[in-house]
Amino acid sequence: MTFATARLCDAHAQEAHFQIVEPLFKSYGEKPVFWGRITTLKAFEDHALIETALQEPADGRVLVVDGGGSHRCALVDVELARLAVANGWQGLLLYGCVRDTALLAELPIGIRALHAHPLQSHQKNIGDRDLPLTFAGVNFKKDHFLYADHDGIVVSDRMLS
Repeated sequence: MTFATARLCDAHAQEAHFQIVEPLFKSYGEKPVFWGRITTLKAFEDHALIETALQEPADGRVLVVDGGGSHRCALVDVELARLAVANGWQGLLLYGCVRDTALLAELPIGIRALHAHPLQSHQKNIGDRDLPLTFAGVNFKKDHFLYADHDGIVVSDRMLS
């Protein structure tokens, strides 16, 4: 599917099902353009549930992680990103940080995060999956659609064309 978030905004910005993510996120993966159905995860400074989710076949999904906006550690590193690629995830949107950014840039996946941080997060297996999340001015829900490109990120409760 080919899309441009600017054109999606032109066509849908006034519709109730359409949301525009605040421009807080930097691109870290090789693919700045990606889209897919959302899987949600809430995990504050803990990557255990992220790893569990990324081990599953994704069928082209996008993992949206509410990391509480923490800048104290990285939720995803190159090993987790490789796992995401191997299992068919199209992208990751992290309300938190990443590390191994030079290596992430070489992986065929879309990754958006707030910043880079060299410290790895905890592995306490604390968090929630498939619950509605709210950050960056948007409500993210399981099975809604996320579209990301060079201009930004938009979310819709239905597939857009």
